[in-house]
Amino acid sequence: MTTERRVFSALDRFRIELPSWGFADTGTRFGVFHQPAAARTLEEKLADAGFVHSVTGVCPTVALHVQWDLPGGLADVDRVKQVARQAGIEPGAINPTFFQDQAYKHGSFGHVDATVRRQALVHGLESVAIATALASRDVSCWFADGSNYPGTANIRDRKRWFEEGLREMHAHLAPGGRLLVEYKPFEPAFYHTDIADWGMALLLARAAGPSARVLVDTGHHYAAQNIEQIVAWLLAEHMLGGFHFNDRRYADDDLTIGSIDPYQVFRIFHEIAFFEWETGAPADIAFVIDQSHNLKGKIEAMIQTVVAAQSLFAKAALVDCRALADAQQRTDLVAAESCLQDAFATDVRPMIVEWRTAQRFPVDPMDAFRQSGYLERITAERATRTAPVATTLGT
Repeated sequence: MTTERRVFSALDRFRIELPSWGFADTGTRFGVFHQPAAARTLEEKLADAGFVHSVTGVCPTVALHVQWDLPGGLADVDRVKQVARQAGIEPGAINPTFFQDQAYKHGSFGHVDATVRRQALVHGLESVAIATALASRDVSCWFADGSNYPGTANIRDRKRWFEEGLREMHAHLAPGGRLLVEYKPFEPAFYHTDIADWGMALLLARAAGPSARVLVDTGHHYAAQNIEQIVAWLLAEHMLGGFHFNDRRYADDDLTIGSIDPYQVFRIFHEIAFFEWETGAPADIAFVIDQSHNLKGKIEAMIQTVVAAQSLFAKAALVDCRALADAQQRTDLVAAESCLQDAFATDVRPMIVEWRTAQRFPVDPMDAFRQSGYLERITAERATRTAPVATTLGT
């Protein structure tokens, strides 16, 4: 297969899901910097996501947070369907909000109070029902549960309560539905986090049931951690369900993909492509963006992310897997490493332009955005709104 054909084939199947919260005002524990064009309503979020899809062609779905996007729960499903249809996109992963209510101060599924655990479970079950009603395959769960001081929580009890809660959610999945279990080493809990790493998430997913998988957030790791090794292990165990993609310099920075370490994202994509080459079957993985654009323009940052992800995915498709496997068998370290380095060094931009032209997409999505007048229009429209409403934080 020619280099161009490899790139075209990779781009033909690459789809990446946008997060609704990536278009809204977000912030840190220190404050929020508001943007006049930031989306505040469901209609605005999905309209912005629809625009990004219109100039990139590879973002047909949008991940939703239940309390932020469906505050009425199941009663909001019909509205979501209508708004998504108007925006030219479809609902994607459903994210329960297990971390926002005051009742969750000391945990949700891991709370010592059975009443609070029940409240969290009810919310989780409603999230599963919402996913079923919206024909969304994935219910993606991240928990802020943990403790800040030694001795203040029974870690084994909390593990058992998580197993019970996730098992109950799994039991209510629609046929074909999946439960994704995310992990994070710290923040907001600083002594122990109930689901702190991929091994804990893997054990809980297996305890939940056969349709549960692990979700890897690339920002949820210590700085020196080898994320692609985690990806390789989860692929080998057939337990990798999806990603929340972002970049980071220190911890959960929620920076745009490839802004700090594009080679790491490339290596992750390579492990997936290498696994598919070895097995002869596509990996069933959801690629989702999870970024908090506090300083960059919301839409501009999202387009930049999608373009970077396409480029890195295409580069990963250029690794000569047969030559790599042969070099590994011969323990030829330089030849094996060069297989990755040569692919990463390839300038795939001209081929991506050719692909976009063939697909009748704008050849330069960022320029198309800047020339469209969309930002100026929504800035003028949204500037007339009242004082900023409640903001959201990335997960």
